[in-house]
Amino acid sequence: MTLLLLLMLGACAGRGGEVQRAAEPGIAGHWITIQRGDTLGAIARRAEVPLERLMRFNPGVDARRLAVGQRLLVPTHRERAPSGGPYRYQIRPGDTYAGIARRFGTTPARIQNANPGVEPRQLRVGHVVQVPLKDTQPARTASASTRRAAAAKPASPAAATTSPGATASGSLPASARNWPWPLDDYRIVRRYGTDSRGTLQPMLLASREGAQAQAVAEGEVRFSGSMRQLGRVVIVHHADNLQSVYALCDSLTVKEGSRVKRGTPLCAVGYSNATERYDLLFDLRHGGKPIDPQRVLR
Repeated sequence: MTLLLLLMLGACAGRGGEVQRAAEPGIAGHWITIQRGDTLGAIARRAEVPLERLMRFNPGVDARRLAVGQRLLVPTHRERAPSGGPYRYQIRPGDTYAGIARRFGTTPARIQNANPGVEPRQLRVGHVVQVPLKDTQPARTASASTRRAAAAKPASPAAATTSPGATASGSLPASARNWPWPLDDYRIVRRYGTDSRGTLQPMLLASREGAQAQAVAEGEVRFSGSMRQLGRVVIVHHADNLQSVYALCDSLTVKEGSRVKRGTPLCAVGYSNATERYDLLFDLRHGGKPIDPQRVLR
């Protein structure tokens, strides 16, 4: 099968054109312009990248119908393209979330949700962002742990998950007062609220290497694991139908079903290549509906 693929990609064998690098190859990778006789296999060898990665970073390209003058994106060594996503994509000059989304068949909103703390209008060349692909897995094939996670988490960092009988978050119970912050050393880099597009965004806290996120109140760990777009996540359920969410973690220190007290370490804060910081995404909910953490934290 591998031999057949190589023969097919080499059907237009001949002397290929040289790799043409962009103006800033050391920062943003490079492109090549297809010349007469080029094949994807030959291009991959000249660019020193795996053929499969080259093909995944050019999803709209037909290997049997390369056109002279056509431009192909050659990924850098920092970029990755797992079959199910999310991709690790390095920002290039002129990039926008909309353009990246068109290239990889996703949406700007999905990319934005996967990169909390990154301002879409201020993308920095050279930074690596996560590009989630559309989920094509049928819901009926999801595992039991996936179904539990879906029931415990918001559909996205800013979306509210409600259930029948969920109470409004306008008035909070008396227990939701003077809770400590989840980090001892922190800086608010994004407050809870809507962004310029009207999308509700949870709070984002920057900290330091080795920082531990701590439970803000006594409760039960209902989820401790990984979620697409949010990395490693801990969700704690508290009295009076309150929940706290700790996301973008590096490593987890609690298990599902365990009881925690106020101040119990839950996870180590993870490093974000996109922001070049140690960030914790923190979310509070009442009856499944998001609330401003600063209404509760002292």
